[in-house]
Order: sequence, then C-alpha cells, then structure tokens
Amino acid sequence: MINNIIEKRTLKHQLDEMSRCIHTSEERYRFFVNNSPDIVYMLDNKGCFAFVNERVTELLGYTQEEFIGHHYSEFIHPEDVEKANFAFSTSLSNIDIAQNIEFRMVPKFLSSDLCCFESRSIAIKLNESDIPDRNSNSNHVGIYGVARDVSEQKRLDEQVSFQLYHDALTTLPNRILFRDRTTYAISQANRNDRKVAVMFLDMDRFKIVNDSLGHLAGDKLLQKISQRLLTCIRDSDTLARVGGDEFNLMLPDIRSRDDVNQLINKISHALERPFIIENNNVYVTFSIGTALYPENGNSSETLIKHADMAMYNIKGKGKNGHEFFSDHMQHLLQEHLSIENGIRRAIQENQFEVYFQPQYDIKSERISGVEALIRWNHPDKGLIAPNDFIPLAEETGLINDIGEWMLDASCHILQNWIQNNPVLSNITLAVNISSSQITTDKFVDFVLNTLNKYHLKPEQLELEITENTLMKDMDLAVGKLHELSSHGVHFAVDDFGMGYSSLSYLQTLPLNNLKIDRSFIATIQSEDDKNSIITAIVAMAKEMGLNIVAEGVENEVQVNYVKAIGCPTVQGYWYGRPMPADELQILASEQLNNLKSA
Repeated sequence: MINNIIEKRTLKHQLDEMSRCIHTSEERYRFFVNNSPDIVYMLDNKGCFAFVNERVTELLGYTQEEFIGHHYSEFIHPEDVEKANFAFSTSLSNIDIAQNIEFRMVPKFLSSDLCCFESRSIAIKLNESDIPDRNSNSNHVGIYGVARDVSEQKRLDEQVSFQLYHDALTTLPNRILFRDRTTYAISQANRNDRKVAVMFLDMDRFKIVNDSLGHLAGDKLLQKISQRLLTCIRDSDTLARVGGDEFNLMLPDIRSRDDVNQLINKISHALERPFIIENNNVYVTFSIGTALYPENGNSSETLIKHADMAMYNIKGKGKNGHEFFSDHMQHLLQEHLSIENGIRRAIQENQFEVYFQPQYDIKSERISGVEALIRWNHPDKGLIAPNDFIPLAEETGLINDIGEWMLDASCHILQNWIQNNPVLSNITLAVNISSSQITTDKFVDFVLNTLNKYHLKPEQLELEITENTLMKDMDLAVGKLHELSSHGVHFAVDDFGMGYSSLSYLQTLPLNNLKIDRSFIATIQSEDDKNSIITAIVAMAKEMGLNIVAEGVENEVQVNYVKAIGCPTVQGYWYGRPMPADELQILASEQLNNLKSA
C-alpha cells in the first residue's frame, strides 16, 4: 500500500517534470519562432495557412489570426501568384524536396511599400493538430517554409543596376544601355523591314558655359537640356548621355529620313527658348549627325561611329546644324587616319624639315631675323605644307610632339649657323607654339633647357603665339610667359588683328612684337589704297613700345605703304619665300658680312 502510494507519487513527479520540460521546450520553440527575423509558416494541402509566426505582423501589418485558414494567394502580389502556384504544387508532389521561390507580398496597409520575400519551403506530413479543418483530408500533407524579407537587398540591387546602365547626372541611359537598345531595335527593324536612326548630338560651345559660370552651372544646364530633349521624342526612342556634353539618340521603327528631319525641326524649335541658369539666359545649339540602318551600317557600333563622323562634319562647317552620314565622310576619315599615322611615323623617322623665311629691317633692307616654318618631306607625297597636317595634329594632340621637335631642331640649326659664321650671332629666331604646348607642365623647363643645350642667348628666341591661342588659356599662359620673359625670351603675337578678344592682354602679357596679319596687307594693291586697321595697329604698337612685323608683303606697292606708315620690319614673298636652312644661311651670311665690311 505504502509502496503503491510512493510509486504513484514518483510517477506523478516524473510526469510533472516531463510536462514542465515539454512546456519549457514549447516556450523556447515559440520564442525562437516568433523572434525569428523571417516569416515562418505552414500551409495545409489546400494552400491555406496552418501556422504563421508573429514576424508577419511586423513586416506586413496582419495579425496571425488574419492569416490562419486563408489561402496564400490572398497575400501574394497578383503578378507573382502563378509563380507561387507552380512552386507550392511542385512541393506537394515531392515530399522532402526543398523549393526556393521569390515573390512579392501585399501589405495590409496600401500606403506601405511592397515587400519582396525569398522563400525556402519543403513538403511535410502534418499532424492533425496542425490543420485548422481536420475533416478536410485524411492525408495530412502540407508545406513548411521560411520567407526572408529581401526588399532592401532588392532595392540595393536595383540601384546598382540603375547606376550601371544610367548616367548619374541626368539619369538618362548611358552608353552601355544605349547600345543594347540599339542592337535590339536593329533586330526588330530587320524583321519588320523598317529603319533605325542613330544620332550623335554634341553641344556647341559648352566649354564657355563651364568657364564663365562654373561646372555646377554646367551640370544644371545638362540636366535641363536632357529634360527638354525628352519632351521632343517618342516613348520608344532612347536618349542617352555618353560624354560631357555629348548625347546619343536612337529612333527605332522609322520609315525614311523625313522622320529624322521632323524630329530635328522639333528639337531646334525646343532649343530656341533660353535656359535660365543662375539668373543668366543661356542659349544652346547642337551639331547633330545621323546614321541610318541598314544603309549606313548593320551594328550599333558602326551606326554610332558613322553618326559621330557626320556630327564632326557639321562641326567643321560652322556648327549648329544636322547632317546625314555619307560614304564621302568615310573616305575623309580614312584619309585623316592615314595622315595621323603618317605624322607619328614622321616624328619617329625624322621626316620633318625646318624651312626659314627671312624678316627684313625695312630701312636697311637687311635680314634681322627668321621665322622657322615646318615642312613634312613625305617619302611618297613629297613636301607637304603645314596647313595640310597641323590642324589634324592639333586635334589628335600630336602637336605637342611636333612643337617640341620644331623648337629643338630650329635652335640646333641656329647654333650651327653661329658656329659657321659668328656674324649670325645676333639674328632673331621666331618659332610658333600652340596653346596645347603652353598648357603642358614641362613647357617652361623645355624651352630653357633647349636654349642651354645649344648655348643660345634667350633674347635670340622669339616665341610666336596667335591671339586665339592666348585667349583659350590666358590664365595659364600669363604666368608661364612671364617666367620665360624673366629669363630674356621674347614673345610675339602672330596674325594680330584676326582675333575676337579684348586688347587688354597686350598690357597683361610680356609681349615684344606684333605681327600684322597678311590679310590686312593684301588689301593694299595700289598707291591710293589705305587700311585704317594697319595704321591703328602701328600707332598702338609704337605707343606701347612694341615692335611691328608686317606679314605677307608681296609687291612694291605694299613695301612702300608699310614703309610710309613707319612699320620697321617686313616679311613676305617680296623679300623671300620660305627656304631650306642652308639657303637661308648663305643669304643671311652674305648680307650681314657685307653690312659688317661696309
């Protein structure tokens, strides 16, 4: 009897302990499940929620009771229901096989953003206690799953994807996306027997906006231009920003050039109104080139390249216009490439030569200086004049290499002249320099090192700069020119009078000489002709203590005219054409030796 009572008490104690352990385990399980960062759920074999943890309230706003017994499709975004149906039906037919699926769920409150979940689920056998309607089916198979909120990760992925394919400043498509869309448009046009237009738009004089108003103002202008251009195109068209002030525009599914011309007119009309940038009216024009599929190319790369060529062609004609690509432009491009490659070989193989044109003191009619002029002695084409290759050298950046070669070679020749005939030790050597050369960090050192290398006096060297060159990089030029001037190097303004700038730079820069452009001298063809500009330049130069050289003097009438107005130095065919170094040396030596012996 006593043993039975003790045994019962022991059993009861064991049962109580087991019950406590089970309860503790359930509480621990419930704590872990409800505090999981993910939604933990169970679906019965009809797809209704048999269980969902408390996380659903935090993420979607529903209570657990609002989920239990309801079909999953009530909470999944309509566009993702079909995908969910396939995944869950596959799970039910493959017990113990995990299924991964990504879907969006609709929050309870419409003001909330859609939540994207990545769910991993597996079909399992459920206990009767796990199913709300126990009479629904005797085969209790359901789905256990965990849904992780990946909304933030999706947003980050979308942001990265957007940045990869769009321009950060304007949010327009970038070069990569533009090419993808153009490739797709070409494939569609090929099926539909239609055309595709690819346009290259380059803003005219954008550098002026940046230089005068600042880069922030330039950025604002680009954003406003992008928005205005978008109002001109169709939804199916693609406008992309592919460079600082460069845009590409693709028109799919067009019939003829007329469609392009209509859009060009629309863009031109839209750009007639000024853009208001920091209380300034800014007027914008574009140079536009267009290439058409299939006649101008059958790939996005070819069409873009040809549109770019057409754009540069219109730039060369004065900007602010539009032109379609033609085969003639391809020929010009090939010719330019041939010249560019030829220039590179010419530098390596020493094909350039220095010619010299004498400058005369008009009173004594003796040589006082020489201007060094480059010539290209091409192995196949013979002697090539500077106008045929210098512009391309400036465009490609090769002008710096040519400029350095020219200064070095000219100074070397002058050194040889002086060594052969000391009477030439006071002759002035004038060498042209480009704005690109001035902007290089080594410009000052290179000039001074070259003078030291050939033991020349700095005052023997006169560097010639055009007005337009000065005005392009005035701030940078001032300091460097003053530094060279402090060592004794002289400076001249070439083609004076042809620029469009303020004359204030004449007092800012350390100038020694003004060279009157030959176009003014050419107007003097008879004894009765006069040119008030020449007279004004000479008077101004005298007032400022500057020397004057009249370029392009080709006849006796012009000689008499410049002599009468007091121009001290002349240069032109009347006195001598550009000639090789040995010919100029002989001529100058004879004249100066005769002058010395007289």
